[in-house]
Amino acid sequence: MNPHPDLTSEVIRGLGWLYLVLFAMNALWTWREIRQRSDLAVISGWAVYTTILGLIAAAHLTGGAGAEHFPFRMPEFVKTRIDALADPKIYFAGSIALFAAVIWFREKLVKPTVAWVLLNIAVLFMVLSMTDYDFRQIVGKPDNVPIVSMLFIVSFFTWLYFRRAVDNDRRIAAGQPLFEQEDNDKILVWPDLVYTEMICMVALTAVLVVWGVVLQAPLEDPASAVRTPNPSKAPWYFLGLQEMLVYYDPWMAGVVLPSMILVGLMALPYIDFNKKGNGYYTFNERKFSIITFMFGFLPLWIGLIILGTFLRGPNWNFFGIFELWDSHKLEVLNNVNLSEFLWVDTLKQPLPAPSASAGELEKALVILKREGLGLLLVAGYLLALPPLMALTIFRRFFMRMGFIRYMVFANLVLFMACLPIKMVLRWAFNLKYIVAIPEWFFNI
Repeated sequence: MNPHPDLTSEVIRGLGWLYLVLFAMNALWTWREIRQRSDLAVISGWAVYTTILGLIAAAHLTGGAGAEHFPFRMPEFVKTRIDALADPKIYFAGSIALFAAVIWFREKLVKPTVAWVLLNIAVLFMVLSMTDYDFRQIVGKPDNVPIVSMLFIVSFFTWLYFRRAVDNDRRIAAGQPLFEQEDNDKILVWPDLVYTEMICMVALTAVLVVWGVVLQAPLEDPASAVRTPNPSKAPWYFLGLQEMLVYYDPWMAGVVLPSMILVGLMALPYIDFNKKGNGYYTFNERKFSIITFMFGFLPLWIGLIILGTFLRGPNWNFFGIFELWDSHKLEVLNNVNLSEFLWVDTLKQPLPAPSASAGELEKALVILKREGLGLLLVAGYLLALPPLMALTIFRRFFMRMGFIRYMVFANLVLFMACLPIKMVLRWAFNLKYIVAIPEWFFNI
């Protein structure tokens, strides 16, 4: 008997309920199309699709076929192709491309039919993927279930923002009143707002109670220094920071970059000179601000959470979502520092090293000689790039912000960009540190 079967009778019945939910959702959508008097071909297409979902749900719930030969499962060739995309370079490039596509095609994506089709594709992919044992072990962990829910919630609210923003941009272009200005009747805090908040509080409490009863708390064995989990992961809200530790030293990933994020959030109201978009949704009037924020939030934060949750496995190796988390998997990582690239690979010389009898000043000079290129690059990145950007791409920002506000803004942008830059350098060239001074516990 296979101890890890992809499908069992319990799994088949569980997936049947998911198909039944999807059937009900699309039945309501088909009724919506009928109410809106859509084209007959469109209504017929949704009706056929809904009927197929109902038949698949019935096949799952009645259990007409054995688990070994059940036909509705993710094909093996699809799982193999998707696992091949678990390479971090492909994943990061794909997340950037997806982010750019969302920005570029936002006017098409906000259409309800397009969004509904994408939701169906996402749910069907989840349901079919659940027929794989290894995928279920990752997604079904009690710790990971909220993260899966978070992905759908983030997607919905991102879509909702773009829907409101695109609508308002069209209204502004046509000289019409904004969406927020229509039916803008004032309501009283008591009783309208208080009643609404109370209803939401009761509903959320009920959801949390049901959640706590159905989904058991993921309590593990007592902590022990001789037996640590593999992989040992932080809570989901720290997975982004844990992933950053792969590319930067703890002082940088755990102190400098998070501090810059907090300082940047506090400084934004004081350095922002664009007063448009206050109190209403818009994209065209605040393109740079919105793209910068969403790039930092979606690919660089949510993307790292997904990476750390579903792709990082034992020994912190990368695994495909359908791949067995084998703790014996070994991947050779030959990471080198920039100084080694310069002295060993390019100049064919050993790294400069002070003699055993050298004084502190001589040691410091040798270290500066060894890491001179990296120090120059870092200094140029933080000191030379801001004036260069002020003369080129950010000339308008510099003119309107002034020197101090612009320098704060430019350094915040550069600190945000240093994470993807270091990730790409690590994946493309196995670059560990640009500046490596372990003698002073200073590595970048």
